[in-house]
Amino acid sequence: MDYIRYLREKIGSAPVILVAAGSFLLTKELKLLLQRRVDDGIWDLPGGLMELGETPEQTARREVFEETGLELGALKLLGVYSGPNFYKRYANGDEAYSVAIIYFCNEFSGQAKNDPKEGLELGFFALDELPKDLSPTITHSLSTYLKNC
Repeated sequence: MDYIRYLREKIGSAPVILVAAGSFLLTKELKLLLQRRVDDGIWDLPGGLMELGETPEQTARREVFEETGLELGALKLLGVYSGPNFYKRYANGDEAYSVAIIYFCNEFSGQAKNDPKEGLELGFFALDELPKDLSPTITHSLSTYLKNC
């Protein structure tokens, strides 16, 4: 069952809280994997919405694999982010506040390949050369990473 579609049938476009999980994937050369989103063209971390019965870690692993083809190794919780910066009104009028659960991962395998249904493109970026149009998830998780590294 598509949980979000089910919710929207019941409540229309009213604001909902959505739980998402993703990963701050960093290479040994300190390059961060980013995905330019299909829905708004903003650069974001690979990840997505939790499905019923999933743990946040399962969500992060599934979503990263679906969006990039990469298998994640060890994950460490980087942070949980929410608040007014995580509000979004979609083009169809739906409103949502996201809770983003982000894991740090520097152990992954496979060949990074963009899924065109999920992203316009994928790219690895040096931390001091990130694109300008970043999601709040990136700015918050990057701040957490820099404080703790």
